[in-house]
Amino acid sequence: MTLLALAIAPGLAVCIYIFLKDIYNKEPKLTLVASFMLGVLTVIPALVLEKLLLPNSNSILSTAISAFLVVGVSEEFSKYFVLRYYCYTRKSFDEPLDGIVYSVMVSMGFATIENIAYVYSYGYTTAFTRMFLSVPAHASFAVLMGYYVGKAKFDPGNSFRLLLTGLFWAVFFHGTFDFFLFLQKSPDVKPFISDGLLFAGAIISYIVAIRMSRKHIHTHQLLSKQMFKPDIHV
Repeated sequence: MTLLALAIAPGLAVCIYIFLKDIYNKEPKLTLVASFMLGVLTVIPALVLEKLLLPNSNSILSTAISAFLVVGVSEEFSKYFVLRYYCYTRKSFDEPLDGIVYSVMVSMGFATIENIAYVYSYGYTTAFTRMFLSVPAHASFAVLMGYYVGKAKFDPGNSFRLLLTGLFWAVFFHGTFDFFLFLQKSPDVKPFISDGLLFAGAIISYIVAIRMSRKHIHTHQLLSKQMFKPDIHV
């Protein structure tokens, strides 16, 4: 029971955090829950694609393909599909900040079920590591995607470009984070670069994504305030 609580807690904490950031025009709770549950289901297509497409080799090229084109694309596109074809179409999606809110809900559904699998497989150390790294990383990728999806909703002339931009940045940072971690298993790299340096690379990409996410949330919060509290200067 403790392991289950540790596995679920980070995703729920992120959901509460982003819900509280949506100050001026909150989303229907039922739609948020539905987005989270659909996010849980996105694990299925992502897992199938990864099983089919992951290379057997640990060379640098194969590692890059695994991180960016297989894991990054399959997981982020699965989330994007729900965000674009369920959340994006809701009447309640009525401001750019909603792109971030719904994207995070979908992503936390994915991250929570994935976290449960990892924590039950590897125990308490993995639970605490993923609590502060993997789950918040998924949240940051979601914010980057949702920021542009939110902009796309209210800029029809540029919506296609903005939607692709959001997906691109989510895949890029997801792939970069995983790439450095996956390289720890590559025989082409081990003689030259320590696991510590590779882990540092993952952490740097993680920090950059977190900083960008905070900036994007703040930007859309200000816009939300202007839209729904027009009498208050920002």
